Amino acid sequence: MRIRVRRNGPARAAGGPARMGRRGFLKAAGLGLGAAVAAGSRAGFVRRARAGEKSPYPGAQKVKTICTHCSVGCGIIAEIQNGVWVRQEMDLNHPISRGALCCKGASLRDLAMSDKRLRYPLKLVDGKWHRISWEKALDEIADRLLEIRKEGGPDSVFWMGSAKTSNEQCYLFRKMAAMWGTNNVDHQARV
Repeated sequence: MRIRVRRNGPARAAGGPARMGRRGFLKAAGLGLGAAVAAGSRAGFVRRARAGEKSPYPGAQKVKTICTHCSVGCGIIAEIQNGVWVRQEMDLNHPISRGALCCKGASLRDLAMSDKRLRYPLKLVDGKWHRISWEKALDEIADRLLEIRKEGGPDSVFWMGSAKTSNEQCYLFRKMAAMWGTNNVDHQARV
């Protein structure tokens, strides 16, 4: 069997199936992407943005606000319609963010208004989730935490924060851990 060596791809046996090299793949992918964009623009899926475009929510009130995810203070313009946050955009004139937002700031409205967001407490009983009252949920959690603290002391609990909490919520979370009597508190997005 003879082996042929190609300059822009892996070696293959003579007469065997052709393999695509990296360059060939990138060329084909670029061509495919270009064709998809061209087809999308002709079909009306993609269009050129126009300056001063109107909101898809007529009568919505624009409110300048600050992103709460960290202490940077990036600017967001929230659109409120009938008391509901319906849309957001970056504040292009904000002195700190200058029209830019990180992925957390860009998803701020979706986090607050998501259909998947838990809106009431659930308890797992016999393998099924059941809705319980806020009072019952808080009582059960408090009783269990106090039991753990009585058995193992305040350092027996580790308080773990989240990247989806606001700057103010993180502050209160840390204060709660200190009130609990421990320094065992951290945040998963601290790096």
